[in-house]
Amino acid sequence: MSAIAVAALGTTAALAAPAGFAHAAPSDTAPVAVGSAGATRDAGTTATTTVAAPAAWAAGTRAYLVITAPGGTSAVSGAVATNGGSVFATYDAIGVIVAHSTSTSFASAMRTVGGVQQVGATRTSDVPADAYSPALPANPAQSATTLTESNRWDMTQIKADQAWAVTTGSATVKVGVLDTGVDDQHQDIAPNFNAADSASCAYGKADTRAGAWRDVGTHGTHVAGTIAASKNGKGVIGVAPGVKISSVRIAEPTSSLFFAENTICGFVWAGDHGFKVTNNSYYTDPWAFNCPDNVDQAAIIEGVRRAQAYAEGKGSLQVAAAGNSNYDLANKTTDSESPNDSTPVTRTLTNACIDIPTELPGVVTVAAQGNGGAKASYSNFGNGVIDIAAPGGDGSSGVYSTLPGGKYGNMNGTSMASPHVAGVAALIASVNPTFTPAQIRDQLGVQATDRACPSDTRCTGTTTKNGFFGEGAVDALKAVGGTTPPPGAYFENLTDVAIADNATVESSITVSGVTGNAPATLKVGVDIKHTYIGDLKVDLVAPDGTVYTVHNRTGSGTDNIAQTFTVNASAEVANGVWKLRVNDNANQDTGKIDAWNLTF
Repeated sequence: MSAIAVAALGTTAALAAPAGFAHAAPSDTAPVAVGSAGATRDAGTTATTTVAAPAAWAAGTRAYLVITAPGGTSAVSGAVATNGGSVFATYDAIGVIVAHSTSTSFASAMRTVGGVQQVGATRTSDVPADAYSPALPANPAQSATTLTESNRWDMTQIKADQAWAVTTGSATVKVGVLDTGVDDQHQDIAPNFNAADSASCAYGKADTRAGAWRDVGTHGTHVAGTIAASKNGKGVIGVAPGVKISSVRIAEPTSSLFFAENTICGFVWAGDHGFKVTNNSYYTDPWAFNCPDNVDQAAIIEGVRRAQAYAEGKGSLQVAAAGNSNYDLANKTTDSESPNDSTPVTRTLTNACIDIPTELPGVVTVAAQGNGGAKASYSNFGNGVIDIAAPGGDGSSGVYSTLPGGKYGNMNGTSMASPHVAGVAALIASVNPTFTPAQIRDQLGVQATDRACPSDTRCTGTTTKNGFFGEGAVDALKAVGGTTPPPGAYFENLTDVAIADNATVESSITVSGVTGNAPATLKVGVDIKHTYIGDLKVDLVAPDGTVYTVHNRTGSGTDNIAQTFTVNASAEVANGVWKLRVNDNANQDTGKIDAWNLTF
């Protein structure tokens, strides 16, 4: 799956997207003593880590999953050494051993051992020497911000700003960010960061040293801010600003790749540490799709599947990005970008080949929408594969969130869509603390706003479930409604209306089925793209012609109006044609009404 360029505003350099990211626009207090023999149990996890590594790293060291029956790893671990390998980590509860070997015959020899069900190489490149003595990621210097919080387009699109009136999330709800790591010192993340349940799972074994969880890129910090940036008056606000964030770094430094053993470690950690939700904005490298007719990839599928099922069985719901190749996941044909850790080859696919973890059973698969609600140009799709859609940005309208070092910036991708859904899932868990992962998953779908297919033959299905949007666009307000109904009927117009110089334009919404008058707190959501909003006067026109001004040539040279206004329209009959009237009062700068809505 291809990576697309990432626009990161407020950074000192352009960001590139390593191959394993799902994004694009385009992806114990006592650490294990690595390099010494013996077995150690990491505090708080069921993963027994056994290290019988060579005295020094050797060229040609490869990683393998050796799969047995759950509880059966000890019976076959001795055969690993006998056949030229070493046990790097063991996950006995799911029957998975992570083994290293320089022997090219290791996998075939282990497949003949009694009790061994599957064996597969997890990469086509050598395990880095860093695996035996991992360096801690840098702890970046922090920059203070003068940014103040505002209702960003992505948060108003999913009604997160309205959901906060119901709940901002419970501090008892833990959300795991399985990614490149998280800058826990960031001013918008530190208040909600949970260091006690954070770790690195790079190379497939939990490293619980302080700071091992930190970001080796920027991706994970951006994702974390979208989920739970603190509501502290500065910077940005996450979807669930009251929950706790834990970082489980599964990306390896330098390559920023997410191999199967890392994902397995992350999911087992999530289950053992009580994460209600995890966000997974990546695919498992080096294969964009893993095919069950390949012995190595079959073992990857089975190992990660077991780890996901283990986490879900412990109460954790996994949310994952669908990917950024504008690819039909329901009709797979070819893959020309794998393996991405060596030389890619072109291969023929069938639908039996799956994107991991997003196509595993029980995982919520998230497609991306642009500002205005359409499918983002890059977003993967597929009827029966996509579960739900959320804002991921598209082009100039990116998702604005946290970056390491106290910074902020825009990114586009399904990597940015997935954390919106993870945040809403955390809000659901906050108001429904007894909900199982299946119940949270169901609530996400039931409360999503139906989105019909556009005039695009690639989108198949029904209005209530289709290949572009799944069960619809995630709706934070409905999702946390519980027994309390939403505040009122919702109407929107997504049709673009051009705003020319020195011109007045209107966009209409017909309201019906609402009894009596409009409320004193009528919500008017406005999304106007314009390069100088100081030129604009924006009015809401009631059905009887009464004019309510919501913006009057303020903001000077600021770009765009993406804001929800409150209007006292209690004197107006609700039903009828309401209009958004925009008057451009100067030359040079133009724009459009991108979308607007009314909530009664």
